[in-house]
Amino acid sequence: MTPHPDDTDENLYTVLAAGFPGDRSGCCIEPTDGPSLTWDDLDRATARIASLLASLRLPAGSRIAAQVDKSPQALMLYLATLRAGHVYLPLNNAYQSAEIDYFVGDAEPAVLVCSPQARAWAEPIAQRHGVRHLYTLDDASGGTLMEAAASQRDGFDAVARAAADLAAILYTSGTTGRSKGAMLSHGNLASNARVLHRYWRWRRGDVLLHALPIFHVHGLFVAAHGALLSGSKMIWMNRFDAAEAVRRLPQATVFMGVPTMYVRLLDQQGLDADAVRGMRLFVSGSAPLLADTFRAFEARTGHRILERYGMSETVMLTSNPHDGNRVPGTVGLPLPGVSVRVVGEGDAAKPWDQIGDIQVKGPNVFSGYWRMPEKTAAEFTADGFFRTGDVGRLDANGYLSIVGRSKDLIISGGYNVYPKEIEGFIDELDGVAESAVVGVPHRDFGEAVVAVVVPRPGVSLDEAAIVAALKGRIAGFKVPKRVHVVQELPRNAMGKVQKNALRERYAQP
Repeated sequence: MTPHPDDTDENLYTVLAAGFPGDRSGCCIEPTDGPSLTWDDLDRATARIASLLASLRLPAGSRIAAQVDKSPQALMLYLATLRAGHVYLPLNNAYQSAEIDYFVGDAEPAVLVCSPQARAWAEPIAQRHGVRHLYTLDDASGGTLMEAAASQRDGFDAVARAAADLAAILYTSGTTGRSKGAMLSHGNLASNARVLHRYWRWRRGDVLLHALPIFHVHGLFVAAHGALLSGSKMIWMNRFDAAEAVRRLPQATVFMGVPTMYVRLLDQQGLDADAVRGMRLFVSGSAPLLADTFRAFEARTGHRILERYGMSETVMLTSNPHDGNRVPGTVGLPLPGVSVRVVGEGDAAKPWDQIGDIQVKGPNVFSGYWRMPEKTAAEFTADGFFRTGDVGRLDANGYLSIVGRSKDLIISGGYNVYPKEIEGFIDELDGVAESAVVGVPHRDFGEAVVAVVVPRPGVSLDEAAIVAALKGRIAGFKVPKRVHVVQELPRNAMGKVQKNALRERYAQP
């Protein structure tokens, strides 16, 4: 393939491969339910898949869409796509045919890779949208993709790419309107990988217990990039299992998870200081981590979880420090090279500790949304800051706290109500495990505040008692008009509470 005319090769695969160990006979990926793979295995397998893509004579920068189960081979497909100079399009494996039809129609991939069981409905979608190449891949390394790649050469020179060249498209899980494809460049992803490598003190000899999905920023662009760039082994869990994770923790030094995973780890009797004796870093993200979970985990293990903040459009933006105070309830400080500001009307800066809209800028911030120039223009300020849609505050020490999404803001009787604030008060009540606050239509107030509360095991919660307790602590307009007690909150695959589902369910009083 013809090298890119830019003299500087910023192909993300090349950047990551520079961190691979000199001795490639060592273990790179150790699955919990399959044979281990060496760094040589990784190099050869990605070369074969890249060679297969090259043999298809695809246009430069073609999209390679993948809706597959998590497996080491799925990671290799991603790396091979980068190596071949194409654009990776990961799709949540929970998406159904109608959703895949939209993504394929919008992104127009040249190649679609799906699970074998999805082929029956994926094939008509591929044909309808002119996708010429359809392969399958399962979580046991089987499927037509690996079969086709097996006969390809196991050496491949990565196609040169400039920093601005597109590396991946991630479709955001918006609750209104069409899903948007965030375009991330080789430079966006490489800069963030390098910053996190230094900030989180990645080092040769680290072992990552990889328990996250890899269709998402956290598992693919944060966890996997960190291990690859530092030449660190990954203990690979195709699916998270809390008991198995506790068994594997003594062999690891780094773990990354969503808050739900930490709650499930705390349910395991085997989680104690001895189980984490070799660990140096626990990271949480993708959803807010309750302060109670932070404190309970520290009491059991002696480790303070590092919470951070990022988005599909920006990768990581802020982080509590590796060395320094990790403040529960905050997502830490802006990462090196990242600017974060909290603003009000007219993008005027808010003083410390005042709530406003979060805007960000940095080399990790995406260039825009796929084929949505008007939407892209609307999301950036005149001075180049991206409007995240999140609402938060910066304290006097520069730590950022997320209050909620701007779309989650409740305006009740003309007053602004921030759900995260109310949830914080509810979560402090005896017997409450967690809560979610949403706004629903109300004839008099415009919107009414409604709380959905999950009790701790064995606890019975009373709506009237919760309302009475809150009335003594917060302003009347913030007190929920209704409190619904449920056994669990609806969440997406990354552990985020699906507030749109709650709004729909409780829209009628």
